[in-house]
Amino acid sequence: MDSDGMRDARGTRRAVPCPASGPPPMPQGPPPTVPPAERAPLAAPSLVAWLDAPRPDAATGIWRFGHVPPKPAKRRLKLAPATVAGAAIPLVIGTVLWAMWVQGLFPYKSALIRLVTPDDWWYAGSLWGVETVWQTEYVGMVVDNIFFALLACCMGYLGSWPALVRHWLGRWQQPARAAVTAVGAVLGLFLVFPFFEGDPVPVYTTVVVLLALINGGWDVLGSPMVMFLVDVGVALMVLLPCARWGEWLPQFRQWTLAHRAGPRPKNEPAATAPPSQWPLLRAAGQTHAADLLSAEVLAGRMNDVDCARVRRAWDSLQREGRLVSFTDTVLRHGAAAWAHPSGCRDLPLRTSTHDLLTGQVRIGRCGTEEKVPTAYRGAGMALDLAVLGTSLLAVGPPESARTERLTVPIVESLALEALTGACAVLTVSAPGTPTGPDGAFDVVIRPGDPGSLYGLHLYAEVTDPDEAASVLAEGLVGDLQSVDTGRAATALAQLIGPYRAAHGRFPTVPALRELLEGRPEALSALVDALPPHEAPALRRELDPWVRRAGTALDIGPVLADRLSRLDRPAFRDFFDAGDETGAGGDAPAGRMRPFSLRALGHHPLRVRIDLPDHGHEEAAQMLARLVLAQFLAVARAGGARSHFVCLVLDDASGAVTPGAVRAVQRLRSHNAGVVLGLRSLGDVPEALHGPLLGAVGCRVAFSGINTWDGRAFAEAWGTEWVETTEVAQHTVFADQPITRALHALRKLVTGKAVTTEAVTVRQVERERWSASQLAHELSPGHAVLSLTSVKGEHAPPLLVDLRG
Repeated sequence: MDSDGMRDARGTRRAVPCPASGPPPMPQGPPPTVPPAERAPLAAPSLVAWLDAPRPDAATGIWRFGHVPPKPAKRRLKLAPATVAGAAIPLVIGTVLWAMWVQGLFPYKSALIRLVTPDDWWYAGSLWGVETVWQTEYVGMVVDNIFFALLACCMGYLGSWPALVRHWLGRWQQPARAAVTAVGAVLGLFLVFPFFEGDPVPVYTTVVVLLALINGGWDVLGSPMVMFLVDVGVALMVLLPCARWGEWLPQFRQWTLAHRAGPRPKNEPAATAPPSQWPLLRAAGQTHAADLLSAEVLAGRMNDVDCARVRRAWDSLQREGRLVSFTDTVLRHGAAAWAHPSGCRDLPLRTSTHDLLTGQVRIGRCGTEEKVPTAYRGAGMALDLAVLGTSLLAVGPPESARTERLTVPIVESLALEALTGACAVLTVSAPGTPTGPDGAFDVVIRPGDPGSLYGLHLYAEVTDPDEAASVLAEGLVGDLQSVDTGRAATALAQLIGPYRAAHGRFPTVPALRELLEGRPEALSALVDALPPHEAPALRRELDPWVRRAGTALDIGPVLADRLSRLDRPAFRDFFDAGDETGAGGDAPAGRMRPFSLRALGHHPLRVRIDLPDHGHEEAAQMLARLVLAQFLAVARAGGARSHFVCLVLDDASGAVTPGAVRAVQRLRSHNAGVVLGLRSLGDVPEALHGPLLGAVGCRVAFSGINTWDGRAFAEAWGTEWVETTEVAQHTVFADQPITRALHALRKLVTGKAVTTEAVTVRQVERERWSASQLAHELSPGHAVLSLTSVKGEHAPPLLVDLRG
């Protein structure tokens, strides 16, 4: 069948199961399509608006659809009254001193002038002297101007006038600040240079006259080099402060870098082209495919899942250089190109808000409190594959609606992503609380339900006896602190290895139980069935088991007791040991079709396992532990995958083991993740509290947790430096009699003693969220959430309203 990979299961040898609500899969032929009523595509105008909506880059965890980044808060610092007075007082003092200098009231003014000038410029015996040479005509003007400049510099330093200028310029952003200072520099140049009739501020004239006085004549001013240096020096006196206050150099560097970047490349799509017109395809020359997809959008034959799936195919094929294949597939299949192998193009029901172009699902909204970072204040919070790739742990009692407000949206988002080919999802529902309708999954496994179409492969299609024994031992006794899991795996390998060599498959649950119980007839039958050419080596494998039987080192009874919980009539024919049937294939009449979790690594499947209830609580915990162990082994096996695989374990009570915690830490590098839900951290051993919180990158604490759980989260989130202000009231004790009398009169009138305030501002290290806050201050419907993406980006622990 020529489907161009549209529905073929490429790279595997098994067919993909059809949706669980539909009929069983046929051995051959295409899978059945989903009725149009289940797809429920968006109306054309809504889909166009959804495609064209802005999705700006934002911090980790922020809902990007229609997000408006907050503007940086303009922190306008108000000048304290002491600062204003400190600037005004030197101005008054300087004005008084200058008036005294001009009116000749400054003491020893003439002596100062005579001190800095040659004696032959004056006749002795007079107060000011008598002019004898031309220099005395200008020396008074030069001295007055120099004194004014020195007085202005001293008063400006004392009054912090440059700081006031920088404070005023701080209200301007670049390039407005540079423009304002440039205007000030031009005005300053007009004031200090004699462009017209003299210079209003006699800086240039003073420098020229001083230069003539020093050289004893005006001839030096005839030199072009000297006048050039004078002009440059005076100009720098004006430009350098303006350039520093206006930050001209950083702004010039920014403009230079922008100029070097050059114009926009020709193959870059125009900014005005809306995404609903598929500008990326048009820029790459795929005009026919873009026109067809645009027509599909406008005609209402396309939904958001189709758009995300086609966009993902475009990114993949463009990297591989297969643009011709992309165009051919789009022209032949239109909106249904690269459809999910099951034929589904949407979920039968959505309960959450999704944005498939960014892969996000909205879970709530951040608060607007002062302690919330500016970037997150009032923003929507969302999860995507990038943060789920670091795994997530959610702790909250049943009344916190943890399943409804977090687990169900995550499962729904992963199921939609699976329809686009981006991920495979396996969800394990707590007893009696399924995490979605049957029609949203390709495979639904119900242990203990005779009507279940699928069973579970006991060994996840593992062919190595040691690996199979390790996974099975983790599921059987991984929660027992008194039993070493490695020792249990060795004991199981000594049995299932020879059994597989004798029978060509691993033992079923009843057969394995008989061997673990050490029944002589079962062991004798196994020894007799060993192949002759391998019998000596396999007998050496069985001899240690036979020698330990009945001794204190015999671990068989413990394993057999645990396995007996799965060897119940309710679970008969449910577990498959791996014979000639395979996952998703046909099964003999009267038997369930076995499903192997290894199929998740090959197909973007949607699988749900409903744990049994009504007296099978211990078996449910063992099944959850076994599924977690199988998933961790499957996720870390094989080569690189093109899709993400995720396990959502709604109730992980009794499933978290030391081996599972170590394996979760390594999932990030294998494009996989897990979502673990707990009623309380007390459902796992106390020694695993810290390692479990450290193994996951995302943590959620719901309202209603106890103080002990809050302490573990507080330690995991750590501390931060905060600024605190302490105000202390101190009573004033007077020493003088009159002052004491005034204080006594004031106390008699006001009824309060005379006090003074001592304000202390310091940096202290405090917990981001304390155990008491997490246990007692979280309102119903709220949770504290911290996120980490696979790229290492962090979102601090934030209070999120899950109802927003």
